[in-house]
Amino acid sequence: MSDRTIERMSGLDDLFGQTEANPTPQATLPIEQIVLPESQPRRYFDTEKLESLANSIKEVGLLEPIVVRPIGDNTYELIAGERRLRACQIAKLENIAVNIIECDDTAANRIRLVENLQREDLNVYEETTAILELLALLLDYETEEVVSILYRMQDEEKGKVPHNVMGSSESLTVQELFSKLGKITWQSFVSNRLPVLKLKDDIKEVLSRGELEYTKALAISKIKNDEKRAEVLKQAIGEKLSLSKIKELVENALLDEPKKKEKPLPSKKEVSSRLSRLNKAVKDSNIWDKPRELKELVKALTQIEKLLAGTKISFEGESLVEDNALEMQLEEE
Repeated sequence: MSDRTIERMSGLDDLFGQTEANPTPQATLPIEQIVLPESQPRRYFDTEKLESLANSIKEVGLLEPIVVRPIGDNTYELIAGERRLRACQIAKLENIAVNIIECDDTAANRIRLVENLQREDLNVYEETTAILELLALLLDYETEEVVSILYRMQDEEKGKVPHNVMGSSESLTVQELFSKLGKITWQSFVSNRLPVLKLKDDIKEVLSRGELEYTKALAISKIKNDEKRAEVLKQAIGEKLSLSKIKELVENALLDEPKKKEKPLPSKKEVSSRLSRLNKAVKDSNIWDKPRELKELVKALTQIEKLLAGTKISFEGESLVEDNALEMQLEEE
């Protein structure tokens, strides 16, 4: 690691209004003294790539130390470098090179999230949750509140609701973070990433534990039957199935799922009853004094008449002609 601070490596340090102390010179610690934090933004690790890294470390050593902080009793909490730590464990090393920094829980979480978001191999789920956690830290909100703000920003930008979030300190912080990350716009994040949060709980749990790749989990999520989905999840994880094999299992499971029953068509009596009620409602309405609403009503009636005309039912008198004339007249007004 260079002698720059961890924060400066990210380019995001100015978002937090403070900088971290420089790490201590490189040291060496027994791996058994290093523990993982309760929450890690990075969850899935490719087994083959870990093995490859472990072999490289055996041959040339660890080229970049991990970053830890002391938490007492000769114990250190990992801040950055979980992949390297896991590879060193696979390589059966007893000691590991570290940089030790002093920081509180909030700073440690911030550095951990920022460091991981700079990596290129985070999957969609990992990146989505990491960005939300970072925004929650920046805004000092719960993650659910952050999601609500993001959807509100989207609605305001589309003109669906009045503006009361856009331009606020919260929205400016959101926009600044996405600008500095440079990975995705906040608009695209809301449209394409937040839907990830709507995955079934068992799928999210597997992803959060890092037991399955995102693309594989996403394929399995298509199975709506809970028992079938659980079976395929268990098999995919236990047998380390390929994506193509998983897709095959998913297709078979979907074939077994009962198709949605189509709603029966309404009876003649039901439709006639509705039309009678509408006829009475029109007579009792004050719509005649409302040109715009009357125009929409005439359009609807014209559509109904066209539908019935297609069944070779004729209309008495001049209703269709007069209604078309009335519709044209209202359009001119």
